[in-house]
Amino acid sequence: MFKIVILALLAAIVLSLGSGLVFLYKDQGGSRRLVKALTLRIGFSLLLFVLLFLAWAMGWIEPHGVLPPGAK
Repeated sequence: MFKIVILALLAAIVLSLGSGLVFLYKDQGGSRRLVKALTLRIGFSLLLFVLLFLAWAMGWIEPHGVLPPGAK
């Protein structure tokens, strides 16, 4: 369940970034849609960070290293 939330937030971040790119090329100034799209992206990124930190603190997820245990 938590993995679905993480994937949904990552998809929302990518979609917001893509819409910001479209608004950058489509609107030649005078529109605040680009600012709103990038503000949403920052909000989604912060929400994802907070959720990951809370999940780690509650023991729902566990961090691991790049190398498997015992490999040096």
